[in-house]
Amino acid sequence: MAGRVAASDATVLINGESGTGKELVAKGIHFNSPRAEGRFVAVNCAALPEHLIESELFGYMKGSFTGAIKDKEGKFELADGGTLFLDEISELRIDLQAKILRALQEREVDRVGGTKPRPVDVRVIAATNKDIDRAVRIGSFREDLYYRLSVITLRMPPLRERKDDIPLLVRHFLKKIQYHRKRSHE
Repeated sequence: MAGRVAASDATVLINGESGTGKELVAKGIHFNSPRAEGRFVAVNCAALPEHLIESELFGYMKGSFTGAIKDKEGKFELADGGTLFLDEISELRIDLQAKILRALQEREVDRVGGTKPRPVDVRVIAATNKDIDRAVRIGSFREDLYYRLSVITLRMPPLRERKDDIPLLVRHFLKKIQYHRKRSHE
């Protein structure tokens, strides 16, 4: 499914438990898409401090707040022409969800302290380990953003449901260990 999705420019929502390979699938989609020459910019929405998320995503203008000593591009602008991966999107506050929705609809972003929108051509792939349908029902995730992101939805099953992948993973990690051992002895 991920291979077929790569050819389109549709937004993708990947749902699965932590450690199921959501970011790996997102990278696979990007690097097999017409946007492969553009950047793949990953943002862990749960790891960014709440007071920095907006400026990290949308950028800011010099003087817009204490410490803003020069203009800075946000992740949307950095991913222009490529793919923006929003990991753990369900952790974002409602007000930021509205701003992401606007960026997706209008294909432009407003930097913090800015006076004019900046156009962006970005494919967004989002991921969450939460039950996002439930989050929409209880009002902690915007329904309109959910529908905008879930044009294509991929479910990443946990490894316990993909037992055939275990030998592949073992071989991968053994090769990695051998490579690092060889490099440390050089």
